Amino acid sequence: MVTMNKFFIILMSLTLLGGVNAQERRSTLNVASYNLRMDTPRDSLNAWPHRKANVKALIQYHDFDIVGTQEAFIHQINDLLEMPGYAYFGAGRDDGQQGGEHSAILYKKDRFEIIDSGNFWLSETPEVPGLGWDATCCNRICSWVKMTDKNTQRAFYVFNAHFDHQGVVARRESGKLMVAKIKEIAGELPVICTGDFNSTPETEQIKGLSALLNDAYSATKMPPYGPVGTSNGFRFTAPLRNRIDYVLVSDHFEVTKYAVLTDAKDQRYPSDHLPVVATLRLVR
Repeated sequence: MVTMNKFFIILMSLTLLGGVNAQERRSTLNVASYNLRMDTPRDSLNAWPHRKANVKALIQYHDFDIVGTQEAFIHQINDLLEMPGYAYFGAGRDDGQQGGEHSAILYKKDRFEIIDSGNFWLSETPEVPGLGWDATCCNRICSWVKMTDKNTQRAFYVFNAHFDHQGVVARRESGKLMVAKIKEIAGELPVICTGDFNSTPETEQIKGLSALLNDAYSATKMPPYGPVGTSNGFRFTAPLRNRIDYVLVSDHFEVTKYAVLTDAKDQRYPSDHLPVVATLRLVR
């Protein structure tokens, strides 16, 4: 028989436990990297107008707090802003304004406050738009923010980039530039880095980034969920072997979970890449 004193002890314990769990949830971050695929009519039934609703549904259902996006034009970003509660920072890679594809950082505006931000180009002249090294078709940009989590009052940086898909030298040098810029801009503060780096883990550029930051795929406490590969080419039966999209974090973060999500509707993926998502806690 449970006495009244024991009942109050049990009730108090459950209340305290609930408070701890609630605080943990408030301090948890769901951070994703998601190449949204540019809007082009040549994608036919996979073109943006046919799939934008599925992209928004995926982001909202999985409750992403921060999403490093790649390839989106400004009108695609504006479509994402139709989701309640989201804002973004980023610039077009062609002019530093709204021209061309963005590496935009989408975030929950009620939870996070941006206190500093900027962009740099992945080239020999990172302060201005331009091609880098052996890249032949596209400027490449990295957008970054320093933000405060209103739940915890902790500040951290988010960097988001898209490496060149053709230039071998450009990818290698982009990795070196990212390492240098992260050190220069963030210093000793916590860092999250997302991106489509068009590079598999054994390449020099990913090894360099992973020497500075922890790859969430390897750092997760729970075993990685989903396929290894992150690019599907809009093929529902794609083998999904090559991992080229990443969430990387400084030692300040604990990675509790990592996943590559294979959500699809009517056997069609929302993008030609799969979203990579990590659940993080800022522990120091």
